[in-house]
Amino acid sequence: MTSIDALMRSVPVIPVLVVEDVRDAEPIARALVEGGLTALEVTLRTPAALDVIRAMSRVEGAVVGAGTVLNVKDLDAAIGAGAKFIVSPGLTRPLTEAAIASGIPYLPGVATAADIMRGLDFGLDRFKFFPAESSGGIKALKALAGPFGQVRFCPTGGITEVTAPDWLALKPVLCVGGSWVVPAGHPQPDAIRHLAQAAAKLRPA
Repeated sequence: MTSIDALMRSVPVIPVLVVEDVRDAEPIARALVEGGLTALEVTLRTPAALDVIRAMSRVEGAVVGAGTVLNVKDLDAAIGAGAKFIVSPGLTRPLTEAAIASGIPYLPGVATAADIMRGLDFGLDRFKFFPAESSGGIKALKALAGPFGQVRFCPTGGITEVTAPDWLALKPVLCVGGSWVVPAGHPQPDAIRHLAQAAAKLRPA
């Protein structure tokens, strides 16, 4: 099983996916992988989410994880559906202890220095900065990152194709989470593939 660090370094953008219909799962995943984005975060925000994880996991090259994991019950369900990594909007002791015990790559959300310090107490140094824009944006992340030189981030929340390069240019940022790669509505695989290709090229040289 890959580490969360390796996963974050594998793509500049992790698509954050809210999929309502499991029939859309494989076409979306295939288009993203063909476009060069292989790490896919399926949020547990829809009744279909666990089945979507199962379906996307059948697509060759896709590394499918679960997002919006809020508690141990969500964690167990996501792992049972085949999730290869776990993303949470926050950092709580019960979920963190269970995730570490499971051995699955785990990316908890942080927005303050206290959040980061709690994560470090658990031996974690890779975090989702969330919600990125409304928590103060790039200026806030730079300030937060200063005292924590070993910490690296995946900013998520309000980031767009236009602003992503500015985030990715920051040394503490390994990747960003973005929903723009799969627009809302009925999925159009060709459009998704083109958006994925553009996103896959966003990492600075």
